[in-house]
Amino acid sequence: MGQRNYDTIIEIGDILVSGDVITEYFACDYARCKGCCCIIGDSGAPLAEDELQPLEDGYPAYSPLMSEEGKAAIARTGFFDIDRDGDLVTPCVEGSGACAYARIEKDGNCLCAIEMTHLSGGCRFRKPVSCSLYPIRVSELAPGRIALNLHRWAICRDAFEKGKKEGIRVYEFLREPLIRRFGEDFYSALSSAASRLLARS
Repeated sequence: MGQRNYDTIIEIGDILVSGDVITEYFACDYARCKGCCCIIGDSGAPLAEDELQPLEDGYPAYSPLMSEEGKAAIARTGFFDIDRDGDLVTPCVEGSGACAYARIEKDGNCLCAIEMTHLSGGCRFRKPVSCSLYPIRVSELAPGRIALNLHRWAICRDAFEKGKKEGIRVYEFLREPLIRRFGEDFYSALSSAASRLLARS
């Protein structure tokens, strides 16, 4: 999946960005993976505290698109869960790694009930930003100071290959969610740093 760049760290304000967020290629290949990241894993998707209320507020709108197992998970756990590391995450269907908010179509494709509702104009909340930011994972280093690291998952191998084939870097593919989470100024600074880093490689 390409050479890993562990040595370069870009510091933008209180955010530290791993160099391989810039140097690695990535582009989701949904036709190959069918969204299986929504149903495979050890825990649900990471949640930010400011996402908890919108998640609850939008439930009446997006719950009709959820599976019965997903709705049962919400009834059992609530709109969020806490994983083994003490982090806020989306609940999972009991006995599986499937996110409670995932919808599995008859053709086997996995979709997000929340995002489907948002895109149709049914709710303002789109989906947890951690989902949109993948394969970037956000880690808190200290209060107000975070790190953005590239996560490598075997089920996304096709996405790394597609990104390389199409010449799309991780930070370019994730432009919209990066701006949504960290703002235009951050992305502009990241793009400038990327230009300098890539010019040296």
